[in-house]
Amino acid sequence: MAFEEKLLWSLPPVEVAGRRVKRYHVSADPAGIAPEVERAAYAMLPELLPEPDGTPAATFVVLHRGGDDGAYINAYSWVWDNVLHFRGAAAGQPVIGCPDRDPTRFVILDVPWIGCVWELPPVLHERDAWVRHMLAPNAPDLGGYLADSLTDGTTGDR
Repeated sequence: MAFEEKLLWSLPPVEVAGRRVKRYHVSADPAGIAPEVERAAYAMLPELLPEPDGTPAATFVVLHRGGDDGAYINAYSWVWDNVLHFRGAAAGQPVIGCPDRDPTRFVILDVPWIGCVWELPPVLHERDAWVRHMLAPNAPDLGGYLADSLTDGTTGDR
């Protein structure tokens, strides 16, 4: 099977457990992520977030629907001023610890993975956006950071 990029969508930020959360969805399906999978993934999100540490409470998530039954939510949270905290969950993928093939039954992952090739493009963008809006200016601009997202398109070169 030849490699193909997937579609990527940027959704408006939401607030979860006191953190501002930027959202990206990835899927090969032009219809996007099914609503029941999205609801189940975001219901798991509070368990994936770190405790506050004085860093502006900002997170970005990548919700990815695989080409099979798998669904994945990766939460990347800014901590210690310039460090990414990662925690992820998966559903529908028994080979990595999911109880069954149900794409709405998420479990927290206990593997040291930070994302697959389709989930990583937002990481690079968010690193640069954090530097641009939070670290480089004289005063951090959380609003600017939250407004600075990848545009809809594919997971390929931008």
